[in-house]
Amino acid sequence: MNLKNGRLSLLPATVVAFAVLITATVLAAEKAAPLNTFARLPIKEITVFKDGNAFVAHEGDMPVDKSGNVVMDYLPAPVLGTFWPYATDPGARLTAVTAGQKRVLIERTALTLRELLQANVDARVLVSEGGTNQYEATILGLPARSAEELASTSPPNAPERLPELGGLVLLQTETGVKAVAIDRIQELTFRDKPRPTTALEEFRNLLTLKLDWGKNKPAGSARVGLFYLQKGVRWIPNYKIDIDGNGKAVVKLQATLINELADLEDISVNLVVGVPSFAFKDNLDPIALQQNLAALSQFFQTDANNRNGPLAYQFSNAIMSQSARPSEYRPYPSNPDAGGSLGPEIADAGKTEDLFVFNVQHVTLKRGERMVLPVTEFSLEYKDVFTLDLPFGPPPEVRANLNTEQQRELARLFNAPKVNHKLRLANNSKYPLTTAPALFVREGKVLGQGLMTYTAPGGNVDLAVTTAVDVQAKKTDRETKRTPNAIEENGVTYSRIDLSGKISLVNHRSKPIELEVTRYVLGTIDRADRDAKIEKLNRFEDGEYLATTDLPIWWSWYNWPAGWSSLNGIGQANWKFTVEPEKNIELNYDWHYFWR
Repeated sequence: MNLKNGRLSLLPATVVAFAVLITATVLAAEKAAPLNTFARLPIKEITVFKDGNAFVAHEGDMPVDKSGNVVMDYLPAPVLGTFWPYATDPGARLTAVTAGQKRVLIERTALTLRELLQANVDARVLVSEGGTNQYEATILGLPARSAEELASTSPPNAPERLPELGGLVLLQTETGVKAVAIDRIQELTFRDKPRPTTALEEFRNLLTLKLDWGKNKPAGSARVGLFYLQKGVRWIPNYKIDIDGNGKAVVKLQATLINELADLEDISVNLVVGVPSFAFKDNLDPIALQQNLAALSQFFQTDANNRNGPLAYQFSNAIMSQSARPSEYRPYPSNPDAGGSLGPEIADAGKTEDLFVFNVQHVTLKRGERMVLPVTEFSLEYKDVFTLDLPFGPPPEVRANLNTEQQRELARLFNAPKVNHKLRLANNSKYPLTTAPALFVREGKVLGQGLMTYTAPGGNVDLAVTTAVDVQAKKTDRETKRTPNAIEENGVTYSRIDLSGKISLVNHRSKPIELEVTRYVLGTIDRADRDAKIEKLNRFEDGEYLATTDLPIWWSWYNWPAGWSSLNGIGQANWKFTVEPEKNIELNYDWHYFWR
């Protein structure tokens, strides 16, 4: 120390000692690489599936560090076993890829008094600690324990830590170096314009592609890439079908693209019909450091029990068949917090769909944005078809055991059969039709909306348009005979109940219609007129039947007797015919079942 004019000053050596102390953070920060020195490997192409997974392909010429490696501050969260990096530079060979947490130095705008002090070391300021306590000073620094100091004083194998910041600032005043609690400073006046930014350390997950340059000196850059499967991008197909009323339809396919993965800049997007099997799609690859997946919206939830996931609820790729079933339409519960609900659940053909790829070029889409893309357009032939499906009801022996509310529900289900108007599209295009909402339009006017189901080229698909109110239907059934002890099985005797049914139809339209009627019964159909096709289905094993309908809700209302299923199957009768305007048609059939 040196006493001059009654004032204490610091010797140069002491100043140096203080400088070493207060710049420990700076020295540690210099060993943490600045964030802007890391490469950002651009995405060149993605292949998007409807279940929310996407194959992401990165490739580009990336700068290398002093060791000849490419270091990126982007760490994907791929599905287990799908992460594949590579190097195409002829002078470099990829030897390993390391994912780890490293300290990086990030330049940010100073927003607090601490950050402003740290950003302006060596600056001359007027310090106000309240009232008249003001004085001139030079900012020397903010004492801190560096990451290196913490590492040297921590137990073995302790995790790396960021610098530990204190609550003091060192100020050079006329009387010496003053240590002031930052919280005591109420106001700073800078003699010169202050620096607005400061560099702070934080941990970032980095991906290092280690390259072997052989005996050659590492070049300034290397061409590298990687691809992987990760959840975060999905596409939702939807159709607009413009019919002309004369058998020709223009089909337009567009895709709604939902991106919650990364920014996409002028890339190629492959939209895939069908979903291949990803055995480990629910397992995160260790390269992701076991970090949690980025918080994705309800559009990417796959838990069918999660009612905050409407899109997964609507477009699940896991179903049993390609056919949509009436029971698949379930109103999605209203949830104002969910956002983006697309309405009812719509099953998808999923893995039963053959893979087909539509390619769209030059797509730019920021993370969190949505985009509608026109995909393709083609013409198909169609015809109007009217269908009537009559499900089976419980036998009178069952109905007698039901309560009033159950009886009322049965009356609602069976007393008003409806004829449906459908469009039967013949897919003579080179594209498959995928499971998606379909909007029907004629001469610019909307007719309705239905569900397109997967249809390969060469196949046909029926799309429900609306209920044909001008085609009336009525069904009546009556018991004609009852034979006690008609059959014995395992020592138990069963009665045979014979019944007769009639379906009455009237076409009030101005043109003839093609009508297809299907009647299901519990038991065996013995006869049906008008050249009907009769079949007996196995309730437990017949895939065609289970693909079109579930067992009705009333099936669980009754404790069915033993032997019922072995004696009684499901009978089916199919009629196909043309009904002229104002023409009455009657369809007659007989069937039986066994009861104990």
